[in-house]
Amino acid sequence: MSRKVALITGSSRGIGRAAAARLAREGYAVCINYIEREDKAEELVEELRGEGCDAMAYQADVADAEAVRAMAAACEARFGPITLLVNNAGVAGQCVFQDVTDEMWDRYFAVNIGGMRHTVQAVLPHMIHEKSGCIVNISSIWGHHGASCEVTYSATKHAIIGLTRSLAMELAPSGIRVNCVAPGVIDTDMVKVLGAETLKDLAEQTPLGRLGKPEDVAAAVSFLASDDASFITGQVLGVDGGFII
Repeated sequence: MSRKVALITGSSRGIGRAAAARLAREGYAVCINYIEREDKAEELVEELRGEGCDAMAYQADVADAEAVRAMAAACEARFGPITLLVNNAGVAGQCVFQDVTDEMWDRYFAVNIGGMRHTVQAVLPHMIHEKSGCIVNISSIWGHHGASCEVTYSATKHAIIGLTRSLAMELAPSGIRVNCVAPGVIDTDMVKVLGAETLKDLAEQTPLGRLGKPEDVAAAVSFLASDDASFITGQVLGVDGGFII
């Protein structure tokens, strides 16, 4: 049986961090990807190693295909072939559409969609060879629903769902599963910038009456990566407290 090895992009903080920690504690050797917060990535590595888990950190901008290939090669040199890819890295922000610049549009798509292309292409050859593997992409409730003043972000998150479903159909004959998690409003640094009043309003709009935790999303990632989900592919699992029903 091959070793379980997971590459989780954007995993120094928030949802990615929670997913990396959970997977490591479930027996995966994990590669923690970051772009700026080396301190947080290394902190998580040390924490997991202290618990007897295998973990490494690697700096790479997923929008850079060469950097992604180097990251995948480093992960495989350390732990062996990647069996699970979690595409979590992303950028977000609010802006009225008329003010969206070329730079903003291009950067959002380069990271949120281009990054997935780069990571999948980096890990796919071995998965296809082995006729085994799992890919979990992180979208958003705004991938199902329009988001005022977040048109660029929402467009990328819609695209992630389309990518997931199409790739799942293409890779199913090779025994590779591709699924998606669509988080609701999750209590992370990314949403804290909205301010306490807005977050209170969003919690009230959520039928379960609270913001989600990164660990809620990590649990969904863990399930979709597990043998319990062996007959599930091409699906979008909402983790949103009932925000979109």
